[in-house]
Amino acid sequence: MKAKKLSALLLAVVMIFSLAACGSKTPKTDSNATRIFTDSTGREVEVPAQINKVALSGPLAQIVLFALCPDKLVGVSNAWSSEAQEFLDEKYFNMPQIGQLYGGKGELNLETLLQSGAQVVIDVGESKGSIKEDMDSLQQQIGIPFVHISADMQSYPQAYRMLGDLLGMKTEAEALATYCEKIYSRTETIASGVEKANVLYVTGDMGQNVIAKGAYHAEILDMLTNNLAQVDEPSSKGTGNEVSMEQILTWNPDVVIFAPESIYATVKDDAAWQSVTAIKNGAYYEVPFGPYNWMGFPPSVQRYLGMVWLSKLLYPDATADYDLFADVQEYYKLFYHCDITRAQYDVLVANSIGK
Repeated sequence: MKAKKLSALLLAVVMIFSLAACGSKTPKTDSNATRIFTDSTGREVEVPAQINKVALSGPLAQIVLFALCPDKLVGVSNAWSSEAQEFLDEKYFNMPQIGQLYGGKGELNLETLLQSGAQVVIDVGESKGSIKEDMDSLQQQIGIPFVHISADMQSYPQAYRMLGDLLGMKTEAEALATYCEKIYSRTETIASGVEKANVLYVTGDMGQNVIAKGAYHAEILDMLTNNLAQVDEPSSKGTGNEVSMEQILTWNPDVVIFAPESIYATVKDDAAWQSVTAIKNGAYYEVPFGPYNWMGFPPSVQRYLGMVWLSKLLYPDATADYDLFADVQEYYKLFYHCDITRAQYDVLVANSIGK
């Protein structure tokens, strides 16, 4: 978060908090008992011993915590997409929208946050350079504990166990952590035993943005493929790096993965793309979407779906002994609290598995 943005946010907090204090008292928690919780930055944060109401800092935290504690959430950071509705209970789909701290589609709605009765605000994901200062400043001004939990594809099990400790949900958190460990370990084994495919992951309505090697959004891609998109400064944004068609032709991938809402549906009729080996051979696919892009955007825990899908797509011989549908069913049950049907699954992967 940039300094000017944080300063403006804190000023707004002070004004809203002052007004709120005049008209109402701070909501009481179920108990006055507190304890010290050490977050991923090493900050020792005083939190309620029993936490029943949780606010989120952004969409990454939303995906992670919806899996663990949907009934403790006071709202969502961003509204669910229309595609999510069929997978979610109505009470979750219509939750209040609070916004988010870092960039994205909407600023944090401080009034909604203050009125929600939230006992803690949880931030999950990549640790930005200013994270300690951001958490401390917001906590001091708002009067609600702020906690940061670092997480990437390898450390989600640890993140869930920390969250289970914080929220008094160790059993539920362990089920999620165990799933993440199982999928990550299996994916590592697959990746170490195959000749990696030459792949580009393409985004954008013109198909000329790529998820570059080394980017935070490229964790799965770099793990499972020879990611051809090597650029000087990999973008930290989910939209990736813009490149020319000439560069794509030079890379000439054997497989192209198109993000949802890119040019998958029209690329076979595009003269420029017809010169790319992957397109000529029909080796191009669209990332499944629902409720989120399985490969990221936001780059949260749903990327374990990307792991199981991409492994099965690229390396059928190495994955012959596992059932993609069964893995997806298990994920949707654990993380979305949804019993996905075979018909729903078939729609999700219609453009994603073979031709």
